[in-house]
Amino acid sequence: MRFFSGDLSAAPQPLRRQGWATGYALSIYGREYYQQCPFGTGNGYGDGRAISALEGRFRGQRWEMQLKGAGRTPYCRGGDGRAVLRSSVREFLAQEHMHALGVPTSRSLSLFVSRSEKVRRPWYSELSSSIDPDRWVLDPVAISTRVAPSFLRVGQLELFARRARKQEHATAMEELEMVLKHIIDREYRAEIPAELALGTQLIRLARAFRERLVSLIANWLRVGYCQGNFNSDNCALGGFTLDYGPFGFMELFDPQYQPWTGGGRHFSFFNQPEAAQRNFHMFWASLRTWPGFEPSELAELDEIRRDFPDVMADALGRMWASKLGLASHDPELLQRLFVLMAQTRVDYTLFFRELSDLPETLEPLRASFYPNVPEGSSSVDEAEWNAWLDDWRTAVRRDAVAPTEELTAARMKAVNPRFILREWQLVPAYQQAASRDYGAVRTLQAVMTDPYAEQAESGFYALKPSSAFGTGGISHMSCSS
Repeated sequence: MRFFSGDLSAAPQPLRRQGWATGYALSIYGREYYQQCPFGTGNGYGDGRAISALEGRFRGQRWEMQLKGAGRTPYCRGGDGRAVLRSSVREFLAQEHMHALGVPTSRSLSLFVSRSEKVRRPWYSELSSSIDPDRWVLDPVAISTRVAPSFLRVGQLELFARRARKQEHATAMEELEMVLKHIIDREYRAEIPAELALGTQLIRLARAFRERLVSLIANWLRVGYCQGNFNSDNCALGGFTLDYGPFGFMELFDPQYQPWTGGGRHFSFFNQPEAAQRNFHMFWASLRTWPGFEPSELAELDEIRRDFPDVMADALGRMWASKLGLASHDPELLQRLFVLMAQTRVDYTLFFRELSDLPETLEPLRASFYPNVPEGSSSVDEAEWNAWLDDWRTAVRRDAVAPTEELTAARMKAVNPRFILREWQLVPAYQQAASRDYGAVRTLQAVMTDPYAEQAESGFYALKPSSAFGTGGISHMSCSS
């Protein structure tokens, strides 16, 4: 308890009695940034409130454990290095929920809340419609332990590549090579034999990271997750979800859904494949800085980068087909569905879950329709819906993902979750936790770590309340900390 609440002096041998924080570069949507760095060089970004405390092997898997909110690091830029209970509860639950959903992610080990320390943070008044926080609150601080094979990010590779490219010091290129080897050792050694020439290993690294990244984005869209702030420093080189800041799960279907008020459309729900491509471009540019490639290897590396959109499109097509219970992608059928979902104002998760029962009429799907949405009008074109349902059922009979309707429904329910972590359900959980009542947190944890099951907790299978639309801290947030 002492160790995971930030007292590293309690560490037994052979653990060290101090943690470490790491630096990284910042790129936003494929554009390098330097000016926000306190030194103006780009070398001052990094883990502002995350301190790695230990590494170890457990059941053959190496894990790095990182205390988030444990205090100041060299990269705080004037901050206090603390995380509040609100954001810590969100991340603690979200990581295990995403793991249960089958989405690659960092994991949650522990969560401690202080009984004495509070910090002042901007946040929203209850039922506030303000875009930005409209008051200051005193929040309890918390320390969560998140776990991953490594916390290496595209931004960290960028940092070393920038230094090498600009010849910032005599060993900059040597350090770039060291970090490239380190990435392979920590995240890809099982796929890339060490006896291969380094140039060959790096080509394989590029292909493997591309595959993991496109699979990750396909999974995000499958479950309705929006990262909100998908900069290169929030893009894990291991190809998993990292940094649950202003994230959100889409409820009302909206291709431009974005929970973070500062994120813009470039990080919105349907633009996440493009944001991933921009991050992969920064990875590719950094990798290309290494001087040891043969001309043929550079050409292959460029081809890997050039083919990213096609690989992404293929992964997305397979994902959408699986959500519809089809063995192959039907773009025309899917596009018609998107138009109907947007016009009718449907709940993304509830709709696809109801569709998984292979309904023959529109009636079961109405459970996913929002009757009164403050944010825009809705209309139910029953003729169009019935025509789409007829065409979809014809497609399922012709090209089903399984040989029987029962198996098709089961396959669909295995990719279309029943439960997702909805912000309006999170709010009372972390509010009660601030009063040392953790019952709602534990209930959410139980439900969200079994999200495909037909659980008795039916209250979590529900439309977003009309009062929650447009509400700060629920529909949108400027920052989770």
